[in-house]
Amino acid sequence: MPHEVFDRTETESSGTELSAAAYNLVIGLVLLWGFGLNWYMVKTIPVERLLEIRPLFFFGGYFLLAFGGVFLFRKSSSPFLSFIGYNMVAVPFGAVINIVVAGYDSHIVLEAIQLTGGVTLVMMLLGTLFPVFFSRIAGALTIALLAVILVELANMFFFKKDIPALDWVVAVIFCGYIGYDWGRANQIPKTLDNAIDSAASLYMDIINLFLRILRILGRRR
Repeated sequence: MPHEVFDRTETESSGTELSAAAYNLVIGLVLLWGFGLNWYMVKTIPVERLLEIRPLFFFGGYFLLAFGGVFLFRKSSSPFLSFIGYNMVAVPFGAVINIVVAGYDSHIVLEAIQLTGGVTLVMMLLGTLFPVFFSRIAGALTIALLAVILVELANMFFFKKDIPALDWVVAVIFCGYIGYDWGRANQIPKTLDNAIDSAASLYMDIINLFLRILRILGRRR
């Protein structure tokens, strides 16, 4: 089995190498597919249907699909299997997005989408210009994210307090991850499979950033 996508070398990447323009185009199209799928789910699936699902089954299905999809697209060298894995991630993310955006006015959601898009483009540019910097802070980003997850879990079960600063911290962390993953995506062989895998990683970064920006805007209003 090949190494995870961002650790692959020329000899471990199967398929014809694409031009830089074609490679970036595939990443963009795959991202648009995921966002379009999420939009379709929000528009067509009543949030009440999702809320009727027992939490144990909802979160069990979420983690099963999401982690299964991540494993599939990171380990597979087949574009077809990687795309299946990507959709396995996008579907449960779409269910969560559906539930979350139902609690906000449409203009706040639109503003969050616009801000997320703008920040994403800026971080991609920075990731292109300073890939070494983002590579150096990768370990710090991982430690910070794990620390925030632990704090949020402790707060959820024990303290149950609203901590606005955590949303800002997580937003900054995922900004860093966007720059990091985009920089890494352009360091590996530019094959179709690697483009899909890179898009899948970026998709998760962008969606997590969007959800935090939405919470920040919603709190301010």
